[in-house]
Amino acid sequence: MRENEKQERMEISKSETIREDMRRLVANRHNPLLKDGKVDLDRYLDFLNGYNEFINHAPKPFKTIQDRIMKL
Repeated sequence: MRENEKQERMEISKSETIREDMRRLVANRHNPLLKDGKVDLDRYLDFLNGYNEFINHAPKPFKTIQDRIMKL
């Protein structure tokens, strides 16, 4: 990071309005995948399916694994 960028960030960090805005963001933060503090897999799968529809991602056909002995 260049020196002028560091200086600019230092000046911004001293701003009370920026700090208050960040406090508001943290206070209103919400994770839609959590339910009772744990990840809800149904919500996660709904999100993934919706995202794939959004990006128009066609699922690939399933291919069975041909190898019988697989060692790492």
